[in-house]
Amino acid sequence: MAPVTPLSRAAAAAGPKLIAHCRAGFEPEAAADLLHLADGAGTALDIDAPPGCGFVVGRPAHFDRTRWTKALADAKTIFVRSLFVGDGPHVLFDPARTKGRPDRVVPLAVLIEALRGNPPLRAAATSPAFSELRLETADTNDGKELSGLCRALAAPLAQSLHESGALVEDADTRERLPRPRLHVLFVDGAHVYVGISTPPWSSPWPMGIPRLRMPREAPSRSTLKLAEAFVAFLGEREPDLLRAGMKAVDLGAAPGGWSWQLAHRGLRVTAIDNGPLKGEIAQDSLVTHLTVDGFTYRPRRPVDWMVCDIVEQPTRIATLVGRWIADGHARRTIFNLKLPMKRRYDEVRRCETLINEAIASAGVRHTLLLRHLYHDREEVTGYCARE
Repeated sequence: MAPVTPLSRAAAAAGPKLIAHCRAGFEPEAAADLLHLADGAGTALDIDAPPGCGFVVGRPAHFDRTRWTKALADAKTIFVRSLFVGDGPHVLFDPARTKGRPDRVVPLAVLIEALRGNPPLRAAATSPAFSELRLETADTNDGKELSGLCRALAAPLAQSLHESGALVEDADTRERLPRPRLHVLFVDGAHVYVGISTPPWSSPWPMGIPRLRMPREAPSRSTLKLAEAFVAFLGEREPDLLRAGMKAVDLGAAPGGWSWQLAHRGLRVTAIDNGPLKGEIAQDSLVTHLTVDGFTYRPRRPVDWMVCDIVEQPTRIATLVGRWIADGHARRTIFNLKLPMKRRYDEVRRCETLINEAIASAGVRHTLLLRHLYHDREEVTGYCARE
């Protein structure tokens, strides 16, 4: 992993910045993502990534929207949840000199108007108005305490932006280019980053976090990992790629959270695990539980899906996934790579290479995506499909 260098004061004051959300504690990995993108964009990048803050700031030596967008398309980020181009941190008020409840709407409106007129940042946009206002915080305990402030500011700030023409939420869908999203990231109650994004820069969800409810019938919270993976990797294609009657294999199935997600959608599931399934999924007519080794099991006929949440060394899982897709045992797979405490980024890239090489050696065209999802902890979720 490339070294992370702090921003100098001079660098912090000049040029647009890239602000990237990530899970707290994974700032070095998110920084490595940005440095990888910078290589693709053909520029150097200064990084500010304080540990535990839940976001990373990068200042490119040169910002060319076209080249950065191509870099994003060619090399998807793994640990960055959502990304926007902006500046800051800006001071909304002086806490030491302000008494009572400070006005944040007016200072924010002024910052946003300046953002609209900033040539380097305007070059990253496609429209003079915004389609969506996102008031965001870091995914940390301190950030969660600011969520109430964001909710309180949302309506009055949106009204102010509507009146100035900066926010046009009912944008004409016939427009050739999408209107950018407006991001306001609160570092604390008095300091913010402001910026803009258009696909593929930002996530479909604020802060890159889809809001999913824990189903009561599922036997474990791990079920949310697979639910989020479906949303993140399949998007609008989910109804077509997860149809009733399809066949799936769940490796490392116990206690059944991932099998539940598949059976809930009507798929016929072969659950592979020496441990027991729990709850309703153990008696589900769509689920067949086999107590055999997940590393040696292969279906008699190819299946539509293989999912895998086995707790094992990540390279061993990567090798298993590569063989399933290369040999045609499954058309698509979603899997988890349990990461070591150190050199996490390097380990993920190593697994990525193992999977790609195994499938390419079989002459099979494929798609491979890796993401550190919101419901992941010390692991990364992957999606691989034969083309």
